Amino acid sequence: MNTQIIDPSATLGAGTVIGQFSVIGKKVKVGAGCVIGHHVVIHDDTILGDNIRVDDHTVIGKKPMRAANSAVTKDQELPPCEIAADCIIGTGAVIYRGSKMGRRVLVADLATVRENVTIGDFTIVGRGVAIENFCSIGRYCKLETNVYITAYSELADRVFVAPCVATSNDNFIGRTEERFSHFKGVIVEKGARIGVNATILPGKRIGSDCLVAAGALVTKDTPPKRIMAGVPAKDFGAVPDEQLLENQGWPE
Repeated sequence: MNTQIIDPSATLGAGTVIGQFSVIGKKVKVGAGCVIGHHVVIHDDTILGDNIRVDDHTVIGKKPMRAANSAVTKDQELPPCEIAADCIIGTGAVIYRGSKMGRRVLVADLATVRENVTIGDFTIVGRGVAIENFCSIGRYCKLETNVYITAYSELADRVFVAPCVATSNDNFIGRTEERFSHFKGVIVEKGARIGVNATILPGKRIGSDCLVAAGALVTKDTPPKRIMAGVPAKDFGAVPDEQLLENQGWPE
């Protein structure tokens, strides 16, 4: 028995397979050679490139919800969700309308990618990662399990973020009207690495090739190519030459 619901206006490329109980919305475009799992929902206007794998129970192109007192979710018309060729989207992931992914991105099980988010080619978004709205993630980044990237953040290319790293954008912690004019996410420059369970406070800039050690609390901007550790984080010396991004021999 065929249990799929595919809108007549949707287009599916050659060789694409759709699982049972999946729903494909209006004007959706799915490229060639895609494998869409069971119980997947792809909302109206979404664009998927060729050779994309979407695992069971995933939702793509979801519109954002807005609570009455939300500080950062805006009522707005959003462009379709776009996912480029050769990406893999895991089980139970939620990808919002207005997000855009480059080629060969991996979004693991239970991850969330909000609206107005861009993710560069070859980036890995780990299990349970949450990327909030108005964020930019570069190419070849790795965001490991349960990382939280707060709204209005920017991560450059080759950034590594270890499990359970937390970032924040509100120094007023939800109190006073003044906070609405001071929201600011974090900025992580090219090649920087952030260790497990580190916390980055609002608006802080992590310098290029900086290493933030496990458990560190970053309360001010960090210089490039330095090791920052402790609570609050302090400079513990230079990153060894053999660990610098420029000495890894990786493609740009």
